[in-house]
Order: sequence, then C-alpha cells, then structure tokens
Amino acid sequence: GTGSINSDYKDWEWSADAGERARLLQSPSVETVPKSGESQGNGLGATSALGAVFIVVNAALGAGLLNFPAAFSMAGGVAAGIALQMCMLIFIIGGLVILAYCSQASNERTYQEVVWAVCGKVPGVLCEVAIAVYTFGTCIAFLIIIGDQEDKIIAALVTEPEEAGSSRWYTDRKFTISITAFLLILPLSIPKEIGFQKYASSLSVIGTWYVTAVIIIKYIWPDKELVPVEIPTSPSTWTAVFNAMPTICFGFQCHVSSVPVFNSMKQPEVKTWGAVVTAAMVIALFVYTGTGVCGFLTFGAGVEQDVLLSYPSNDIPVALARAFIILCVLTSYPILHFCGRAVLEGLWLRYTGVTVEEDVVRERRRRLLQTISWFLLTLLLALFIPDIGKVISVIGGLAACFIFVFPGLCLIQAKLSEIQETRAISWWAQVSYGVFMVTLGAFIFGQTTANAIFVDLTA
Repeated sequence: GTGSINSDYKDWEWSADAGERARLLQSPSVETVPKSGESQGNGLGATSALGAVFIVVNAALGAGLLNFPAAFSMAGGVAAGIALQMCMLIFIIGGLVILAYCSQASNERTYQEVVWAVCGKVPGVLCEVAIAVYTFGTCIAFLIIIGDQEDKIIAALVTEPEEAGSSRWYTDRKFTISITAFLLILPLSIPKEIGFQKYASSLSVIGTWYVTAVIIIKYIWPDKELVPVEIPTSPSTWTAVFNAMPTICFGFQCHVSSVPVFNSMKQPEVKTWGAVVTAAMVIALFVYTGTGVCGFLTFGAGVEQDVLLSYPSNDIPVALARAFIILCVLTSYPILHFCGRAVLEGLWLRYTGVTVEEDVVRERRRRLLQTISWFLLTLLLALFIPDIGKVISVIGGLAACFIFVFPGLCLIQAKLSEIQETRAISWWAQVSYGVFMVTLGAFIFGQTTANAIFVDLTA
C-alpha cells in the first residue's frame, strides 16, 4: 500500500482552516464526499471511470483551441506541431498520474493542498499565487475573445460601408466588451458558490466541439476566397518551435482540476486513473490536432492568433461558432474567477490567522470587494490588450508550472519521504524523472516568459 504523507492533519501547523481554499477548482460537474480516512478507500465517489474521462476532456478543452492553428504556424508546420504535442503529451499524462499518486499518499483532495502537504509551505504558497495569477490572466483572455467574436458578428449585422470611416458608438469594441461584461459576467461572478454553472458549462462544451467541426469542414470544403498565403513546412529557426509551447500548455492544462476529479471516482486507484487520463488526453489531442492542422492549412502563415478572425464575417456556420465561443467564455469566466478568489481568500485568512467561521460577517463584504476589483482590473487590461496571443504567451508559461514543475516537485518529495534501507533502481528512475520534469517546466516557463516580455509586450 501507499504510505500516507499527511495522515495526521494536526501535525502540520500551517494547515489551519483557510476557508474557501479547500474547495478550490472543484469541477461543477464533480460531486465529491468529504475528506476522511474512511471515504478515501471505500469507493464512495460518484464518478465512474468513463465519466471521469469525459470530465477531464471537458476540463482540457476550451477557448484555447482557437490559438492552435497559429501555434502550428509558429512551430513551423504540421509535422513540427504534431511532434511537439506528442512529446509533451508523455509528460502531461505523467504529471496527472503523479498528482493522483501524491493525492492518495497525502490524503488531500485539491491541487494546491497536495502541493502544500507534500512539498511544504513555500512551494504551497507559490502554487496558490501561481493559480491566482493564471486564473486572472485567463479571465483577461476570455474578455479579449468576447471582443474578437463580437467584432465579427457586428460586422456581419451592420451593413454600413467601411469606407465611410465612421462607426456608430454602440459598435465600438470597448463598448461591446464592457456592456457584455457588466450585464452578464459580473452578476455571475458575485455568488459565493458556482454549482449553478454546471448546466451552462455543459452547453459550452458542446460549443467547443462544434467550433472544431466547423474548422475541419471548412478545410475539407473551403470557400473559394479562402486561399492560404504561405504554408511553412519547417521552423524558421530551431528555437521557433518553442514559441508554440505556451499554447500547448494552455490547451492541455487540466491538472489543477484533475485532483478533485480523481477523488470523485468510485474507485480512486492510480492505475485506473492512468488509463482515464491517457484516454482523455488522446481525445483532446485529436481535437486540438484537428483544429490546429485544418485551421493552419486553410490560412497558412496568415492565420490569426484567434483562428475564427480569419474567416469572413458573413459566414453563417462560423458566426454560430462565434456565438458558441462567446457562450463558452461567459460561463467559464465566473468559474475561473471563483478559483482565483478562493486562493486569495485562503491566503488572506491564513495571513491573518482567522478561520472562516470567525469571519462570517466580513466574508460578504470582502467577497464583493475582491470580485469587483478582479472584474474591473481584468476588463481594463482586456480593453487595452487586443491580441489574445500576447496573453496566452504569458499564462502559457504558468500552465507549464502546473503541468511539469509542481508535479515534479511532488514526485521528488514523495519519494524522498519514503523510509527505505536501500534505494531500488525504480526509485532512482522516478526521482530522476521528477528532476527532469522540474527542469523542463522551468525551461518552458523561463523561455516563454522571457519571450513574452522582450518580444510580445514590448512590441
């Protein structure tokens, strides 16, 4: 059996009640039982293995697929893009399995709690800060996507000639993003719980699959006016392929929400989980590859960072895809905001040393202040950063930390905590694998962040 790293919760002084942080990133589609020694091993979860596959797929797939055709262009073509995905998929699946192993060993049920229990206080705090920054950046990307799609929809509805040089105030991008955000996103972000979002989230998943289908069909039966500018067949430089890494990490990052999914299974076993995540990632691979390859071959090097922007405004199937994407991000923003707010709440309560039971009166006021501040900051940045590629280049590096760095650290610390008289070859192999994951994740984070600072943000 697997030894418990954190079997006695009271032994860890930093484990004081931090309020909402224990419920961070619980998928709205996942129903879990309270953490306890009895429920952990008796299969009391409600999710079957097949259900877990679909939940993980849904967690991975999202609006990030719009950037995959541009990622294939940056990588240097179809062969380079597919090869890069296949290589990274090995470590993506490995990270998901490691998190399940460490969750079982530490008796923790969320990503950041696993990092806290296995790696200690400093990595735990860094993990929570990274989650807050990542969710904040993703919310900015969602607002930019709304603006992109609304621009195209309005262009199809408004029949005024572009040569007129004057557009009406209600068609201005900043106005449309702001009015949509204030009327639809802000009211959904204020509630304390997000369970009501599960039905809308299911509809947004259908929209994501529809977008992929449209892009593939448009490649097979292209419109006459859609002619690719140039189709690269190799990277311009050997470092150019790394520019696609942020998009791939951003697309496949479902690790933060995977730990609650694992613990919600009827039989939460690492071996079963390995089969679940392998099947889920293969499905996601086909979706992302289909979108990336077909979108890239349709437009070549001229493809936009948001592939839907490359299609004509008056294309009805694409217009419906844009509407689905807007729905997807409208329902996803409140969920991501909830996750970031939960981390900030936990950090605040731990810093002040106050439990959530002692601070019920001020919780609502603090939640309103956090929500409004978060909302206004993301909206302001989205209004002045029109290119989604620049945002993804930044948060894609953080996604690499969730996929590689923190799981690698967890694996190293979990193996080092084992009491063994002799170290078997398998032990050394697993520690080496963990070291390699941390090194690879640190490289991707450093490379993409430096590229975003010196190239994208200074352009």
